[in-house]
Amino acid sequence: MAIKIEMLRCFCAVVQQGSLNEAASQLGRTPSAVSMMLKQFEEHVGAALFETARKSRLTPLGEMVYGEARREVEHFGRTVAAIEGLSRAEEGQVRLAVTPSVATAILPPVIRRFRRDHPKVRIDMRDMDSASVQRELEAERADIGIASIAAGAGFERKLLFSDPFGVVCAPGDVLASRGDAVGWRDLAGRDFIANGLCRLIEDPAFAPILDAAPMSVPNTASLLALVRGGVGLTLLPRRAVPLDDEGLAFLPLAESEARRHLYLVSQPRRLLPPAARAFLRVLEKETADLRDTV
Repeated sequence: MAIKIEMLRCFCAVVQQGSLNEAASQLGRTPSAVSMMLKQFEEHVGAALFETARKSRLTPLGEMVYGEARREVEHFGRTVAAIEGLSRAEEGQVRLAVTPSVATAILPPVIRRFRRDHPKVRIDMRDMDSASVQRELEAERADIGIASIAAGAGFERKLLFSDPFGVVCAPGDVLASRGDAVGWRDLAGRDFIANGLCRLIEDPAFAPILDAAPMSVPNTASLLALVRGGVGLTLLPRRAVPLDDEGLAFLPLAESEARRHLYLVSQPRRLLPPAARAFLRVLEKETADLRDTV
């Protein structure tokens, strides 16, 4: 017969309580059941663990066995508590793969709310371009992805919001001073800085501007720093530009209806870890009205 955790728990209770009756009361069992469990345990060990039938004093072997049994019972208790915590989303990990603009403009209030309700859950968030987000999901290195991507086989996709593209420049730029919507002709001959989101703009008139761009900067933070410093101008979706940044101006496009569509992508919820499911619920609640605000 294999040693069971109940045998160890019973043995430890008898040692700690000093009698069969007290141990039985603690365990919610009858004294005869506790006695039978101890007998089975000693038979498996092959030697007596108590010096007397009253079970009040351990043999030298019993002392050594008790030390090991106590550690195993405590470890088992911690394991059960951890498993229960994972199942209730009290512990665990959420792996996010998102585009940089999502990381800076969308997720801070979501994460703040989630951390308030799930303080022991670890969040692993990595920002990258949309193609990399898709690769991370397909390789199962991310639980949740937020990007402008399609849903591959076996994944669920939900539109979070869409926002229009516009010209981003320094406030002192002539286009910002003019204050009007910007046409494609206004960008001809300008120092245009390309970025990864430009691929979403399919207007034929934009293609020559993109081809002539002297710079390409995929990282949003670096891109905005260059624009802020007057190095050039770029095109970005509205939510990719901080509203309170006085060093940047966002100007609408006059001749284009180009928009960025941002999707929430994950495996079917029933396959996600509890912590990831809980994060999705918070994310959807916090972003429920985003579609109506741009």
